[in-house]
Amino acid sequence: MNIIITGGNRGLGLATAHAFAAKGHNLMLCARNEISLNLAKTTLEKQFPKIIVDIHIADLSIQTEVASFAKKCLNSFLPDVLVNNAGGYIPGNCSDAQEGDIEKMMAMNFYTAYHLTRAILPAMIQRKSGHIFNMCSIAALQPYDGGGCYSISKYALDGFSKNLRHELKSKGIKVTTVYPGATLTDSWGDYDNSQERIMIPSDVAHMIVSATELSNQAVVEEIILRPQLGDL
Repeated sequence: MNIIITGGNRGLGLATAHAFAAKGHNLMLCARNEISLNLAKTTLEKQFPKIIVDIHIADLSIQTEVASFAKKCLNSFLPDVLVNNAGGYIPGNCSDAQEGDIEKMMAMNFYTAYHLTRAILPAMIQRKSGHIFNMCSIAALQPYDGGGCYSISKYALDGFSKNLRHELKSKGIKVTTVYPGATLTDSWGDYDNSQERIMIPSDVAHMIVSATELSNQAVVEEIILRPQLGDL
């Protein structure tokens, strides 16, 4: 299969790329950071020499850059799977967030997926096949202290996913919403996970890959993963 992964240079995106590559699937990765994205490409190609790994540098919070990336994807290969993983986090409650934070969170966490999906969808609809994954968060299921704007943006992505699922179920296209709990990515900084308190990115990645391996008549609509000991 041909897999598109946004934010594919680190964390959950890179782990998902590794998991798909291990199964022999071709990759198209996008991120803003050219150095880390090139490193991801080199590492994947060295470990999995039989697959194609293409990359594209872009800030997907900018709609024109989304269009450019989508064009490259469609020109390079027919997309089978789209993993909308790109996003970001700015701390702050709704009542005290800095002016402009909500717009930044919506651009990074919602509009990236919204615009890229709409650009890729016609090719999937024409083929009557495809699988879209939207990386939400448990913050899209319930509010929490200090994450108001982030949570709102993930609620928006969750609503988008549900509507997509409804619209596309008769067109042969699957939609899966992923809600990870605490996972050891860069956003956790130097967190000491020596006691294995929180999840690792490969936990989420393996669930995503597994969801693509079902029969055509089955779909995993939602993947909710939390640390065994619960949320922090």
